[in-house]
Amino acid sequence: MSEHQNIADPKELDLDYQDYVINMGPQHPSTHGVMRFLLTLRGETVDNVQSHCGYIHRGIEKMTERLTYPQIVHLTDRMDYLSAHINNAAVCMCVEKALQVQIPERVKYIRTIIEELNRIASHQLWWAAFGMDLGALTTFFYGLRDREYILDIFEETTGGRLIQSYNTPGGLMNDIHPNFQSKVKQFIKDFRKVLPEYDRLLTGNVIFKQRCEGVGYISKEDAISYGLTGPSGRGSGFSCDVRKTAPYGVYDKVNFKEVLYTEGDTLARYRVRMDEMLESMSIIEQLIDNIPAGDYAAKMKAVIKLPEGEYYQRVEAARGEFGVHIISDGNKNPYRVKFRSPNFSNLNAINTMSKGHKIADLIAISGSLDLVIPDLDR
Repeated sequence: MSEHQNIADPKELDLDYQDYVINMGPQHPSTHGVMRFLLTLRGETVDNVQSHCGYIHRGIEKMTERLTYPQIVHLTDRMDYLSAHINNAAVCMCVEKALQVQIPERVKYIRTIIEELNRIASHQLWWAAFGMDLGALTTFFYGLRDREYILDIFEETTGGRLIQSYNTPGGLMNDIHPNFQSKVKQFIKDFRKVLPEYDRLLTGNVIFKQRCEGVGYISKEDAISYGLTGPSGRGSGFSCDVRKTAPYGVYDKVNFKEVLYTEGDTLARYRVRMDEMLESMSIIEQLIDNIPAGDYAAKMKAVIKLPEGEYYQRVEAARGEFGVHIISDGNKNPYRVKFRSPNFSNLNAINTMSKGHKIADLIAISGSLDLVIPDLDR
């Protein structure tokens, strides 16, 4: 018998009995942005996930203290760049609330329509990338193909595609393009025919369902505890749609349902976003032919100074509740600005969702949260 035999405990040679720590990121190709997960594994089973963000921290909240209120708008679309218009609108509405400015009805309609186009475009990119994360490369081509129509509409009216900077305190930078309404209606007509292709390609796929069903479960109670909002929270039955609970814009004038699923798994979060695209199209259809005439901006002072005090505005971004908290000391720049970003809160739940699953499942779980990393770091 060799002197090296039977020395080690069999458990020490079996990876299933050992904690194995690896890094996923910060440049891992399967994560959405510069993010690092420190994983504790037993074999291929996830035992713990530690999230490490901050790799692209830019100090946006601190930067706002040196900027005027119209300038701050241009920072918020660099956070969750896939909800750029919605984030911009939140800052503008917070300033308008503080100044008690009544913006024209035309502005409310246009903002709401573009917000819903922004939501659809965001969900299209999420669907494209989510399918690709799980090995379905075709989804990436389909999703980006259809998203281009929305980006073309944005570019024609706002001058920007990904980040528009179209909102300004008091209204809009300029009026909509003469082709805006006709092109939006044509997009809705075409996308209603195309969206069922998404289901045929991915939703009903047996392999896809096996990768998602029952994976990454989180209960309604835990979702509330972690502050999980948006489609990630509504996939666990948490009714948290700001458009319903605290309507803004013209959301109180349209009929739409808050999409809720109670399964709490990756597939439920997927289904919420798929259904939300239908609801967004319904909202746009109710508004697009009813945009009132009038000005595209209220009259504002050249230098905006908010009254001394604290002001808060929240909106329903593509990934959940986005909040803007402004503390003013009466000057042209804020004393302090705090952003409540949905991605930061949603990320907190990933360890609870991932424990006991395989490392490959972590890709599906993180994809189902639809994380945009610059919104985490701010």
